[in-house]
Amino acid sequence: MFSENGIPSSQIVQQNIQAILEHARSEKHPPLIIHVRNCGEPSDPDEPNTPGWQLVFPPLPHEPVIDKRKNDAFSGTQLGDLIHPTAEVIVVGMQSEYCVRATCNAALERGNEVILIKGAHATFDRVELWNGGSVTKAHLIETEIESKLEEAGVNLLDMKDVPQLFKDRFRQQRRN
Repeated sequence: MFSENGIPSSQIVQQNIQAILEHARSEKHPPLIIHVRNCGEPSDPDEPNTPGWQLVFPPLPHEPVIDKRKNDAFSGTQLGDLIHPTAEVIVVGMQSEYCVRATCNAALERGNEVILIKGAHATFDRVELWNGGSVTKAHLIETEIESKLEEAGVNLLDMKDVPQLFKDRFRQQRRN
């Protein structure tokens, strides 16, 4: 997920996601943390059971891992069974314009309140073949996705908001 030759903001995004996990896990009533792992096709960098497939942040024993094959983490998985339709969903990870956007939109369609944390999702620079091979920088793509998701109803927060984000908010939202 965070290769040095791909994601321009990989180090800071990795640090930010680690900080979010630490804050969430340290709460008296921690939220349900669900790890989503992409399962690529044979010879893809994230082909199952290859080095690129492992999660960057190891889940704790009680934290479920969902394997997905589509951009939308709800599609074809049990994610919807784990998350109550009215629960808040905090989305972090890769890739802003694909998996992050699709999962945020699917959660909104289910009725979930969705939170996306700036600096905790990322993507690659994009070569625009249709435009003579010009490059759209990753940070511009990330900002564009944030804007579109905010228009759709996603709540955008900054990393400075994270320390207060998990303060006893998720106690009643777990699915029984």
